[in-house]
Amino acid sequence: MTLSSTMNTAKGILSNTSTQSQVVSKNISNSQTVGYVKRDAVTVVNATGGSTVNIIRAEDVVLQKQMLTGQSVAEGQSTLNKGLDQLKSLLGGNNYDLAPSTYISKLQTALQSYAAQPSETTLAQTAVSAAQDLANSITATSQGIAKVRVQADTDIKTGVDNLNDLLSQFMTVNEAVIKAKAAGEDPNDALDRRDKLVSDISKIVGVSKSERANGDMALYTNEGTVLFDKLPRAVTFDPRGSYGAGIAGNSVYIDGVPLKAGVGGNTSAQGSLAANLQIRDTIAPQFEQQLDETSRSLISMFSEKEKATGNNPLPGLFTWQNGTTPASGTLQPGISETFAVNAAYVKEKGGDPVKLRDGGVNGGLYKWNSDNTASYSTLLNGYVAAFDTKVGFDATVGLENSATVGEYASSSIGWLEAYRSTADSANETKSALSQRATEAYQNKTGVNLDEELSKMLDIEQSYKASTKLISTVDEMLKSLLGIA
Repeated sequence: MTLSSTMNTAKGILSNTSTQSQVVSKNISNSQTVGYVKRDAVTVVNATGGSTVNIIRAEDVVLQKQMLTGQSVAEGQSTLNKGLDQLKSLLGGNNYDLAPSTYISKLQTALQSYAAQPSETTLAQTAVSAAQDLANSITATSQGIAKVRVQADTDIKTGVDNLNDLLSQFMTVNEAVIKAKAAGEDPNDALDRRDKLVSDISKIVGVSKSERANGDMALYTNEGTVLFDKLPRAVTFDPRGSYGAGIAGNSVYIDGVPLKAGVGGNTSAQGSLAANLQIRDTIAPQFEQQLDETSRSLISMFSEKEKATGNNPLPGLFTWQNGTTPASGTLQPGISETFAVNAAYVKEKGGDPVKLRDGGVNGGLYKWNSDNTASYSTLLNGYVAAFDTKVGFDATVGLENSATVGEYASSSIGWLEAYRSTADSANETKSALSQRATEAYQNKTGVNLDEELSKMLDIEQSYKASTKLISTVDEMLKSLLGIA
């Protein structure tokens, strides 16, 4: 080996160690940067026998796919659980202090007391007050359900806006990757930003990716709908300002294809959008239908009937907007929204609570205590007995089709709690799986400070060796010049 070739080798080593130290320094400085993927400076020998350094990004397509899927399902489950918790809060939390079933029980107790002492007018007032509390519970719950649907609708709008923004950013970064690769420049920083955007997108909607040879990437939902291919596809949604019974929410369209809502307590939703659609269009409406059936049953249960025939029922203690007694066992959508105590019984509204004992708010044909006997209790005993009598319910709302009104209202709570129990269990599992998948990906692609510091020491030794070689060549050259 000549002195000139030795010097060139030393210079090459210095150049390589400079590049390697830059890579290691960048890794160390970005060890806490979210989405940063470590780089490795690998020495390769070229065709002429010289060595150069290639910078390789630590990618793992399989682990990344598992991480994206884990993030999607965990976000979908977490979103569903938040909606279910909001619905439960309408009932007063773990003790269900505000639930209609609680107030149904209190009304039954008040009526039993009044039936035992029908001459006590104060007990009549107490019973009517208990009925008002029940009506307030039902209407407040109905209004709360509508608010939960509005909140889900608002969250869907926010998610759609964020998704469109992320896809727009993705196009910019994707173009940067393509240009860098075409120009032979380092695309790694752009690749990091692109992968971070894909990760953010996965939390809104399940996503899969397809990369082409030139670095271009296409994105699809896990249902196969195109999210991005050369250009971002339009994600559209028209929010509603309010919700009530029978009002359906608008769909989310991705490239003209409607996004499917999640299904079940262990939801099939991938990402927040599908889970919010499930809350808005499936769970909350079904919960309100159950409330409607409770309201309809109460109106029928306390309806007045003609004394002579026992027919032609009309609303008594409880009424609603239409002022009729609905057909038995058939859902009347939205009845809980206007469910109220008949003003004819409310003293503060000019009514008479004692009519609960006597009947007659719908006219003389409906008055049973025609002699105004203070000890009359036939109607009151009938109302008390009705609490223990099974009646028909519409089976399409997901509960039993025959039960007492108290049992039915309690079953509605049980339905919600069963949903929540399944969802909570699934949330723990999916959250853990997502965390493990993320950790596995980060362990493979993230920066390990101990490894990087060890590499830095090796680079330092290589640098010292090259400087020693240059120093030796320099001394040899001086010696040759001295001889000459």
